[in-house]
Amino acid sequence: MCGIAGVYGLPDLLERAPAMLDAIAHRGPDAAGLHVADVPPGTALGNRRLAILDPRTVADQPFRTDGLALVYNGELYNFHAVRRELEAAGHTFTTESDTEVVAKAWRQWGPDSLRRFRGMFAFAILDERSGRLALARDPLGIKPLFVARRGRGLAFASEIKALRTALPDLEIDFAGVVASLMYYWIPDSHSVFRGVERLPAGHWAEITPEGAFRVHQYWDPRRELLVDSGPEPSTEELREIIHESIRAHMISDVPVATFLSGGLDSSLVTAVAAATAPDIEAYTIAFRTEDQRFEAMPDDAAYARRFADQLGITLNEIEIAPSIVDTLPRMVAMLDEPIGDAAAINTFMICEAARDAGIKVMLSGMGADELFGGYRKHLASLVAARYRRIPAPVRRTVIEPVVDALPVAGRRRGYRYTRWAKRFTGFAGREEGDAFHGSYSLFGTAELNALVSPDLRPAIADLEAEHAAIYWQGPPDDQVNRMCYTDVRLFLVGLNLAYTDRASMAASTEVRVPYVDVEVAKAAFAIPGEHKIVGRKGKMPLKLAAEGTVPAEIINRPKGLFSAPLRAWIRRDLTEMVDDLVLDGELIGDGLLDEAVVRRIVAADRAGTEDRSKEVWQLLTLETWYRGAKPARVAPH
Repeated sequence: MCGIAGVYGLPDLLERAPAMLDAIAHRGPDAAGLHVADVPPGTALGNRRLAILDPRTVADQPFRTDGLALVYNGELYNFHAVRRELEAAGHTFTTESDTEVVAKAWRQWGPDSLRRFRGMFAFAILDERSGRLALARDPLGIKPLFVARRGRGLAFASEIKALRTALPDLEIDFAGVVASLMYYWIPDSHSVFRGVERLPAGHWAEITPEGAFRVHQYWDPRRELLVDSGPEPSTEELREIIHESIRAHMISDVPVATFLSGGLDSSLVTAVAAATAPDIEAYTIAFRTEDQRFEAMPDDAAYARRFADQLGITLNEIEIAPSIVDTLPRMVAMLDEPIGDAAAINTFMICEAARDAGIKVMLSGMGADELFGGYRKHLASLVAARYRRIPAPVRRTVIEPVVDALPVAGRRRGYRYTRWAKRFTGFAGREEGDAFHGSYSLFGTAELNALVSPDLRPAIADLEAEHAAIYWQGPPDDQVNRMCYTDVRLFLVGLNLAYTDRASMAASTEVRVPYVDVEVAKAAFAIPGEHKIVGRKGKMPLKLAAEGTVPAEIINRPKGLFSAPLRAWIRRDLTEMVDDLVLDGELIGDGLLDEAVVRRIVAADRAGTEDRSKEVWQLLTLETWYRGAKPARVAPH
């Protein structure tokens, strides 16, 4: 795992390439390298290495072989098999790394090699004979790759902060700001800086010395997941696909550990990993008692402790009790974008503790909920279809006013079921696709239109249209898989994989996600939605596959959240910060947000009549980010 950065065909930026690498030094503290090419002029490829496979210096990057120069961020879990094919074709190897396999595979098969790779990756590879540069990203978007085109050249990097080092004149894209308010994250198709784009998942791009730039799709999720996924796997077949993926993700020349939240997904990963490597350790999070009580959070750590004892492995507990006033700006800086999921703090703190203990690789249970229908929003959206059968006058004059009047918190304790009821009635009355959108977006259309300046309102309709287009690409007769497909295309890659990459790499640690695997994804989408959510129970195929490996008390327990006690932080730790940064903030001062709407949101949360803690947290995140982006700020248009 590494960080990559470089420039192509931009002589005026060549001298900034070393600073780009310095900006992402946290991604690879073990080695650094920069290759300056002759053709075209103004081309340099850089790498910061986190050495995991073949940690010897002979495998450092940029890696040059057969007239190619490669900088690569990722892991190929099937690189031994690909290497054997290459050896049969006459290639010889000087390292035991997957980096060399990527380079020689590209020389042998070109872009056709991408469909042979199983893993997570983002790389840039320069053909020094032709001067052509190719960029590529893995099928499901686990690893990021940002690109900024300038004239006949471009700059690329694993993180935006490296691009801002090379291009300090980048301007804010306020459509991206609106996206961050709508979702509390940025869809993969958007950016908060004009001219900065993500190479889409499952795509590769090429640019020539003449400046011709083309983007190609090599992996189409609609075809791969919805058409060619194959027959529905049996429980035994699904179990073996998942177990095999977990085992494959353990390949490493350095120690590996796991996240263990006490829920089904991480417990299954940990159990299979422990069967493969009995000395493996696990890490879990715990919260201050007062925070857990106010948040009405289940005690996930208790389940993690019992299961670790059953497995006979060491469990390291990390208490999430940061000085949040100091931690919030650090989180915003490491994420680059206004991503308002405090789970990034959890990820960073766990990875930091693991790295301090000598661990470079962590296995995560992320992705299972998106693939198998495990979120509350999935069940809630199915229930909403029945809720809409109730006559609208009854919903609007009887049910919703009663729910609206309920408090969400007292002085010492939050009321979880009231929060859920208010959330449900806020979106359930809409049509199906819009209801699913409302189940996880922060603001409804009317409130978001009132919140942002008139100049920014057209972006709201564009974002909603984008969501609807993706949602209705899903199976026409399967609502659950429509939701899962939308989650894979938007929520998983735009939020969960994004913050996990940035937060873990900020701690110089690699996180691997065995569920976010092409073979697991295909198996998941071959399962009809009616088999994923049965009655009120979600993720049924995974639960059945986990029987005999994970205890029934974990399989059948209510879903926990890998989150943070936002409500407690907002109501106690961050009161003054909210006053200073949100109520008297520059977003309001510059006319981007309506002060009356912001004050109404904060007041409702403080009064306990509404749970607006996520919205307040995102406003804090956005304001903090906006002040940091001030040198690049322009008036919205």
